[in-house]
Amino acid sequence: MAAQGERNVFMNGLLCKDPSTILASDFKTLLLNHAGDLNNMFRSSVNMVTATEFPGLNTLGLAMARTDIAPSGVVLPHSHPRASEMMFVHGGSVVVGFFDTNGRQFQKTLGDGEVFIFPRGLVHYIINYGFGPSTTFSVLNSQNPGVVGITHGMFTTDSDVLEGLMARMLKFGEMGLSDNGTAGLPWTF
Repeated sequence: MAAQGERNVFMNGLLCKDPSTILASDFKTLLLNHAGDLNNMFRSSVNMVTATEFPGLNTLGLAMARTDIAPSGVVLPHSHPRASEMMFVHGGSVVVGFFDTNGRQFQKTLGDGEVFIFPRGLVHYIINYGFGPSTTFSVLNSQNPGVVGITHGMFTTDSDVLEGLMARMLKFGEMGLSDNGTAGLPWTF
């Protein structure tokens, strides 16, 4: 309980610091400077940083993420119910895409320095399309964007169905498709 005459101020569910105690270091973080562990079934790692882990984000309406993907790795389809995501490719080559509310697919191949937007609430995915690791950094316009994993909600991690889905998704990298080589296919790069 706060002392008499003292008030605790909460914004978006998190306690705000007393303005007289704020330092420049409150706005700096190293939480995204290391690659994640790629030794898993999906060969990918996503490190999401919100105001909970980095208090300098509190009240700014922002979160950020680092995604590392090994060759032939994938970030499975998911959505962020409370945020749009702007993703910057720091290294490597990735295929990214999302589905709009009518089921229309928007998909592109991206390389170093390119940016792609995933609109709020829409199911999206990332596949490493290159021969080396890829790294992306994202900014999301909510301090609590949420993550709804589509496949995790449908299958257990040891499911034969999930393993089959992964195998089919990883075939993208084996097809050798370019931005212009998708005529007649049900998707576009």
